[in-house]
Amino acid sequence: MKTIGLIGGMSHESTVEYYKIINEEINKRKKGLHSAKMLIESYDFDEIEKLQSKENWEELTKILTESAKKLEAAGADYIAIATNTMHICADEVQKQINIPLIHIAEAAGNYIKKKNFDTVLLMGTKYTMTKPFYKDKLKNEFNINVIIPDDIEQKIINNIIYDELCIGIIKESSRLELLKIINNYKLKGAKAVVLGCTELPNIIKEADIEIINTTKIHSLEIADKILT
Repeated sequence: MKTIGLIGGMSHESTVEYYKIINEEINKRKKGLHSAKMLIESYDFDEIEKLQSKENWEELTKILTESAKKLEAAGADYIAIATNTMHICADEVQKQINIPLIHIAEAAGNYIKKKNFDTVLLMGTKYTMTKPFYKDKLKNEFNINVIIPDDIEQKIINNIIYDELCIGIIKESSRLELLKIINNYKLKGAKAVVLGCTELPNIIKEADIEIINTTKIHSLEIADKILT
């Protein structure tokens, strides 16, 4: 069994889900008392969010790179960043380490292709929805057409994520607001919705189109690597 080095705390709400899903999957496959060999570096998300709001991706890349190197030195065979947004830094982090980084957008792309969805709606933080790191990977590497919510909808989604989901608040009114956005883009041709924020599956459990739960998909990909 390999060891995963997990960079978490962005937010702790999603990191808990990663830990749960990965360990449950390892136990499901290996039975008995088995669980995952895992090293976790977890951040104070307030510090990370302040740098995000300033769009100081250079400093954030430095922080994540230091974590990845620390986990590699501690014996990790793979690195995983337990959040969608911070994959903005993933390619640069990968360049600075000698072990593979398991990319969440690649895991999502592989899943979407297996499902034969050609057009998806991408929902996440404003950074995930507007920066090229995620949508371009899906388009260029997997030939998937990605629809992005409009500016007003982006603000609604981003506020729900940071003001509510990242601190464990689940509101029915927010769930209905998100479902309204999803249904709007179903009518515009989206075949599935990519929950491109690892907290979104905590509030969106089902919709009128298929849900791409990136937290679960990424966690299962990590479990696959652990057992290779």
